[in-house]
Amino acid sequence: MAYLLVKHTVEDYSKWKLGFDDHEATRKEYGSKGGMLFRTSEDPNSLVILLEWDNIENARKFTESDELKKKMEDLGVITKPDIFYLDKIEDVSF
Repeated sequence: MAYLLVKHTVEDYSKWKLGFDDHEATRKEYGSKGGMLFRTSEDPNSLVILLEWDNIENARKFTESDELKKKMEDLGVITKPDIFYLDKIEDVSF
């Protein structure tokens, strides 16, 4: 499995979330399989996004697209995103 992990801060979570949801079809076109959203306990506008992808190459194409850069700007992303491309190697259970 391939994953994309992104951490960034937004001006207003509610505004950002509406746009994030609206952008779902575009993520799917690039190969996203969905994922999870997290926020830090200290700041509700500091987000961590973990999305599953069909492959790393499509995740890279998505994050490098001009369309995404414009969307992030429009939605009030105020920090440079930290982006990690991850390959799942194991499930761990206790």
